[in-house]
Amino acid sequence: MAFNASNKNIVKVAVTMKEESNTPFLGHFNLNDPLSCFIKVLCNHFKLDNPEDYGLQYVDPPNHYISDGNRDKLKNGVLLMVVSSVSRLCERMIKSLSSGTHKEKTEALQILAKHSNDPLVAEKFIKLQGIVFLVSGVEEDKFEMHQLGNALISFIEIMDHGFLNWDSLQQQFIKKIVSFINVQLQTDSTVLQTSLTILESVVLNSEEHYNLVENMITLPHLLQHISNCKAEGSSQIEIQQSVLALVNALFLKAEPHKRKYFFSTLTTRQYRNIIIDNILASKNYNTLVGEMKHQLYVLQQLLLNTYDDRMHTPLDPEDQVAAKSIRDLRTLAFEERETITTIKDVSLRRLEMKHEFKKLGFKDDADPAKDFREAPPGMLALDNMCYFARTHSDQCSKLVMENCYRSDSHECPFGRASIELTKLLCEILNIGEMPSEQGQVFYPMMFAHDHSFEELFSICIVIFNKTWKEMKATTEDFSKVVSVIRVQINRTMNEFPPTLDRFHENINKLNYSKVAKIWQDELLYHEEKEMQAPPILELTKRIKEEMIELVQQQRLNFLVEGTRFQVKSRSSKEKKYQYQYWRLSPNHKFLHYGNCAETTTPSVDELPNKIAISDIKDLVTGKDCPHKKEKKYMFPFSLLLEDNHSHDFYAPDEKTYHFWQDGINALLRRTMTSEAAKQDMDILVNMELKLRLLDTEGVHIPQSPPPIPPPPPNYNFSYQSGYTN
Repeated sequence: MAFNASNKNIVKVAVTMKEESNTPFLGHFNLNDPLSCFIKVLCNHFKLDNPEDYGLQYVDPPNHYISDGNRDKLKNGVLLMVVSSVSRLCERMIKSLSSGTHKEKTEALQILAKHSNDPLVAEKFIKLQGIVFLVSGVEEDKFEMHQLGNALISFIEIMDHGFLNWDSLQQQFIKKIVSFINVQLQTDSTVLQTSLTILESVVLNSEEHYNLVENMITLPHLLQHISNCKAEGSSQIEIQQSVLALVNALFLKAEPHKRKYFFSTLTTRQYRNIIIDNILASKNYNTLVGEMKHQLYVLQQLLLNTYDDRMHTPLDPEDQVAAKSIRDLRTLAFEERETITTIKDVSLRRLEMKHEFKKLGFKDDADPAKDFREAPPGMLALDNMCYFARTHSDQCSKLVMENCYRSDSHECPFGRASIELTKLLCEILNIGEMPSEQGQVFYPMMFAHDHSFEELFSICIVIFNKTWKEMKATTEDFSKVVSVIRVQINRTMNEFPPTLDRFHENINKLNYSKVAKIWQDELLYHEEKEMQAPPILELTKRIKEEMIELVQQQRLNFLVEGTRFQVKSRSSKEKKYQYQYWRLSPNHKFLHYGNCAETTTPSVDELPNKIAISDIKDLVTGKDCPHKKEKKYMFPFSLLLEDNHSHDFYAPDEKTYHFWQDGINALLRRTMTSEAAKQDMDILVNMELKLRLLDTEGVHIPQSPPPIPPPPPNYNFSYQSGYTN
């Protein structure tokens, strides 16, 4: 059958064999025909017997086999290769694994590692019980170390296809894999990395085997592989990634009480430093590879999510521990004031406590516990306030005392600010959300302290008070201050500072005036961007046409009112006639002029001379004027007439110069070119445009008009007003 380019089911292919001496097959393949028929054609071409023993592979990696199920993906010009069929390949590999020599096993494992990512090979290998020989070889130490790496690579690739359930694995096999990680001696990097990956999959996909893995692997020993890894280059990075992936999997699947153990272990200096020294310190944020960023992001998210329980726990009125924390908070904040303990009168003591709770910035100064009943942030806000008061007592006392000496309307409410700030940090850090599969954004500073979240709060509450003072805010400005703090935190965190000290330094520089400038620049940018939308450009064009007429009318009205021009006298004795008055006639057809005194304003009827607008040939300005000789006279312009005469002028000021220039151009049906005309046009167009767009604030303006609906199927309809005679 001849090749038909228009037939999408026929593709051009080039087929070779491993032996370069054979002439390649150049032809076409009908995708509607069975693949076996095409293989027979190829066997005839290459003079091969038993076509059922052969198959087709892509020449380019990953060298997958072609079957009747995936042949529809073949494209024109693809390069293929005739190789052993999937069945024959798997049979040979299984035979070598079961009874082959050492060399044959090594070669079989190399081939299996190369082809195990092909679902056709994996499915056939499983069907022929090849996975049994592979697993038993690992369990019974039948493979040497250099063979074991390929065996484990093949195993994980085959399992990833989903043909087998992870629960089907035997405990003996899992224990063997764990032993490759727990061994004290140096392990082959490939064996270690693939063992970590296998256990990660077991933890994530098998509830039955999770406890076995969790009981056999200790977190400290697992983290040591990050620092003890002696591999170089990409192998070291892959091992570190695999360690983090297994830690994250164990953390994710752990019971709540176990997660607390993971949190306390991973946030201690000893184990944080392993991550900092071996991963974060050696590279900056932007040089980390994508998978490493993802694993660090997942770890950070799991650590932060341990705060979720406190965040969603409202304060229980019967909770005596929480009540004591609130009392301790007041004591720590006002530690220099001991007067309350000396007050014996109960009512006076309560009144003083109420006053102090008010100065602490609680909404309900009679019962501040009510402020923590909203969740989120719930009890987490109280935890943060207590941490700040205990760990940074000097800063806490200073902050509270500063507000004690401000008027009630200008004091920064420490309690209310702390609750809102905790809620804001939870939103920014996505506390309570499960890690996404694509997430890569993590903050190195969150690994730089045992209590990174609490320290972050402590820094930000001080910045909150500083920003409040810079804004000279009042109680009514609270929400605006929060919006400024949100910008300060977001922008500083997006610089990915390596430590909390660097974060403090950077956010301290980003004061309120800089945030206001950022908002202004963003507003201007969005306005400029909106102005470039096709509908806005079309509206601007129409408004500009209207404004041109408006400016022209204003200029012509100016000419109708007239102007007194100074003219150079022909004789030094004719000083009486140094001025001429020029006016445009109301019908815009003539220019009237005549001599006048310095202070007179003659009417049109009092001006004896006139020239028709139709007699004006051109308008020239500046150095092109015939009379531009004396430098002391500014703003010259001339009217050139059809009879080659001219009337020469010196405008008294720049405004008159521009207005007459625009007016004459308007009379001559020309474009107004003066700077004044351009400025007036810009102001009028922008003002009119903003007025017309007032009702569209917050409305998305589309880039293109909506499509015109199709015409009705018929026009057999009419409008009836309901009026009857």
